[in-house]
Amino acid sequence: MRRRVVPVAIAAAGWLGAAAAAQNGGAAAWQPPPAELVARARALLEEVPLVDGHNDLPWELRTRFQNHLAAIDLTQDQSGLEKPLHTDLVRLERGGVGAQFWSVYVPADIANPTVAVLEQIDVVHRLAARYPQALEVALTAADVERIHRAGKVASLVGVEGGHAISDSLAVLRQLYAAGARYMTITHSKNTAWADSATDAPQVGGLSPFGVEVVREMNRLGMLVDLSHVSAEAMHDALDAAAAPVVFSHSSARALDAHPRNVPDDVLRRLPQNGGVVMVTFVPGFLSEAVRAWWAEEDAAEARFKALDPGDPEAAKTALEAWREANPAPRATLAQVADHLEHARQVAGIDHVGIGSDFDGIPSVPLGLEDVADYPVLLAELLRRGWSEGDVKKLAGENALRVLREAEKAAAWLQRERPASDALIGELDKQTPGT
Repeated sequence: MRRRVVPVAIAAAGWLGAAAAAQNGGAAAWQPPPAELVARARALLEEVPLVDGHNDLPWELRTRFQNHLAAIDLTQDQSGLEKPLHTDLVRLERGGVGAQFWSVYVPADIANPTVAVLEQIDVVHRLAARYPQALEVALTAADVERIHRAGKVASLVGVEGGHAISDSLAVLRQLYAAGARYMTITHSKNTAWADSATDAPQVGGLSPFGVEVVREMNRLGMLVDLSHVSAEAMHDALDAAAAPVVFSHSSARALDAHPRNVPDDVLRRLPQNGGVVMVTFVPGFLSEAVRAWWAEEDAAEARFKALDPGDPEAAKTALEAWREANPAPRATLAQVADHLEHARQVAGIDHVGIGSDFDGIPSVPLGLEDVADYPVLLAELLRRGWSEGDVKKLAGENALRVLREAEKAAAWLQRERPASDALIGELDKQTPGT
């Protein structure tokens, strides 16, 4: 089946009202692009699949419904929930999404992370089985193109956090066999073999075992995802990589100094590696004003907990009052476009993509309310002078190229060397007590 065309005038009305109503963070100045540009963007997504690098719907299904998929009907618009979902099949179709990397995230401190991540991979497979008219699991770039031609969303699996392999290359291989096509080397905390961007440095980037993880991922054909890792780990992975890397959901550090973003010296290495930075919609990674507000909120929360250490409800009430008195600024779609343009300027048009993090973020940029709004972002780029060819590269052609190149590298590497049987204790020799 083909995707239904949504009347642009109807879709644009809400964004105009939101833009007029917003009064902070510079949001009021942003206006959506003209309807004719949105229509052009929609037409482009009939030609090339929009590949989104990161969506956390599987984790929402776990936390809200304990992975009982019958508890929610994703064929219906779920934006009206008390806590709205950003994703359902209706809005995926409306947004022209052709391929989605579903994040199979589990927290860094969860017990039995390997069991938990396998449960999340199972959710992706069960979603495709439950909604075969709309979703189909994809394992290769050719699968993505075939599924897109059939009018469905190609569903790929992305493991978020190297803690999921429990320091075992054997587990890594079995995750690949289960369908995982990228793994984020860390999440918010370090692994024993890689430093996170948001944790105190432990190994100075990648340890020798961390380098071996990258090598084995390349041999398998699993994309090395460098979102969440430290800048030193980014460089170490690029030094070790024999295939293109991805940043599944990161933005430009030059525009927002959050450590989760990609510095320019790393962006400048992407052309040689062939990789892609998939710019994210996380407001604190887009806007310095939002990032500063996040820091103030964290400080306020810590202060209220310290003032009422035995009364968590009092601390919670105080924080809610602080938020009411200090409303959060909003990032905007225009800032997403700014980050895309910066990444394009530094890394080149062949090395940019989109990685929303929908359903993994508590707030969204103005103009990008959910998965239905990708055409508006592409229309904004057309308004800024991007050619249709450049927009198609951003939307999906770059991501598909990376997948194909990773597959080619794997075919060659598998002829060159067998599966690695290295153990972390052998490569990362630790002294007693460290």
